[in-house]
Amino acid sequence: MTTATRGAGGGRGGGADPAATRVLVIDDDPSLLRALTISLGARGYVVTGARTGEEGLDRMAHWHPDLVLVDLGLPGIDGVEVIRGIRGWSAVPVLVLSARHQSISKVEALDLGADDYVTKPFGMDELLARIRAALRRAPGADQDPRVEAEGFTVDLDTKRVVRDGAEVHLTPKEWDLVEVLVRNPGRLVSQRQLLHDVWGPQYETETEYLRVLMGRVRRKLEDDHSRPRHFITEPGMGYRFEP
Repeated sequence: MTTATRGAGGGRGGGADPAATRVLVIDDDPSLLRALTISLGARGYVVTGARTGEEGLDRMAHWHPDLVLVDLGLPGIDGVEVIRGIRGWSAVPVLVLSARHQSISKVEALDLGADDYVTKPFGMDELLARIRAALRRAPGADQDPRVEAEGFTVDLDTKRVVRDGAEVHLTPKEWDLVEVLVRNPGRLVSQRQLLHDVWGPQYETETEYLRVLMGRVRRKLEDDHSRPRHFITEPGMGYRFEP
């Protein structure tokens, strides 16, 4: 299930201003999910919800929120694995919402890259304060959506790639692959994470799919696809984008 509430305001952005800031809430409690959607939406945030870890990762990959609220005790993939999956390719702020009071759960979540931990039950004023603080700390809040590489430009907002002055047609899956890598310049993104984000969790072992797709991307964007300069293979691990 997903629920979206469109807030007032202009373009999307991070920072402390809620207008058009996207918040993904991953929690299997429908009453809490509904309450957060209403409360955050009333304050101008754009909210979507997911009730399983798998659905949350799918929304993360395709909706690109500015902040994630995640429960640890999710059905299927639990919150710890969700955080691990997000941190495989994104630096988006992640706040954990959980009834687990044990310090080991908090430490594990924070060690995996969660930015903050709020124990249920919590007050809305406290949660809003923590959201604002996380967004202020978020890297790249004012990042240029255009990524310049030698020979081509990727515009993340318009989903367009221009090479030598001409637009390059990418299939949806080619774009998904390019987008994940370009959003993480210089950072190794694992094969498993790329397969999950481009095809879905049931394809996480299909490395041949990824190899073929990367070959097509290189033919379209590299000067010499046999000796790539921008889409680099880390054998047995994954790929990195070098501008």
